[in-house]
Amino acid sequence: MPTIAVVPGDGVGPEVVAAALKALAAVENRFGERFTFETLTIGGEALDRYGVPVREEEISACRNADAILLGAVGGPKWDSVEPALRPERGLLQLRKALGLFANLRPVAVQPALVACSPLKPDIIGGVDLVLVRELTGGIYFGKPSRRWHDTVGRAAIDTLVYREDEIARVTRLACELALSRRGRLASVDKSNVLQSSRLWREIVLEVAADYPEVQLEHVLVDAMAMHLVKSPVRFDVIVSENMFGDILTDEASVIAGSIGLLPSASLSERVGSAPGTRFGLYEPIHGSAPDIAGEGKANPTGTILSAAMLLRTSLGMEDAAAAVERAVSETIEAGFRTPDIAENGIPPVNTTDFGDNVAARIAA
Repeated sequence: MPTIAVVPGDGVGPEVVAAALKALAAVENRFGERFTFETLTIGGEALDRYGVPVREEEISACRNADAILLGAVGGPKWDSVEPALRPERGLLQLRKALGLFANLRPVAVQPALVACSPLKPDIIGGVDLVLVRELTGGIYFGKPSRRWHDTVGRAAIDTLVYREDEIARVTRLACELALSRRGRLASVDKSNVLQSSRLWREIVLEVAADYPEVQLEHVLVDAMAMHLVKSPVRFDVIVSENMFGDILTDEASVIAGSIGLLPSASLSERVGSAPGTRFGLYEPIHGSAPDIAGEGKANPTGTILSAAMLLRTSLGMEDAAAAVERAVSETIEAGFRTPDIAENGIPPVNTTDFGDNVAARIAA
């Protein structure tokens, strides 16, 4: 019986996670599966309760689970705490401790939601890409990282460091993913300026040589920022270092029409509970949205689709994952829309009603 660690988190996190848990309960009933759910406290709630954003007990529980489902962490309530105690640091700590080195963010356009995108229909039609972001290296983890005041004034430093093995493993994962899709890989860097990017490009070339079936191109990060809004359909799999990926994945979220629509998977090298699977943490790409927390306005689609990725990627349950994805599409096509995607006068439904409709379609 697979164990899923559940981290509702902060803001709208508990609301969207509740919808995803209903979908997983429907999977249990339809497919005769049984899951053990262990609810954990990480982020701002943990800071309030325990004085730290993540405890070793939670890290250990996540490590012992088969997969992790997370809502969101953080919010302005904790903006004034010291940097080392911010809720987001708890998530970074968890990623590092569990070796979650690769973040996968698929971007696909639901045909019924083409009008929701700020981009023209002829630009986004047929978009189906995956961004692979290196997650445990780069500027977010480099040392030194500090600020100071001297005779000249205030100063700060963050250090961008990448090692060969960090680049190689995320590139291998991206190449394998490309092989399972359309065989194209775009590697993002800033090799015309940065030494770290020159190493990145060098290692990507070496690793990609082992995958001759994959068509590789290198794209400078500023050019990629332009291509994602001008011609996103040309891309299949995109791989980048940590900070570039953080920025580009949020930019790409607007292609689909709402940041609330998109799921993600943060994967480790650890083998999952079924053949061909990996241990991972699954979460929507959006933040905690404290301004709408408790109002029933949050879109749970990204979290429900993250649960589908969990079923497929960590538990090897392809049929169940496909059923969840199909139920989400059918719900949207039937006109059930949360406020962020309720265009053209469609009356919006709340988070709970959307989740209930998806669960009912899974069970049908």
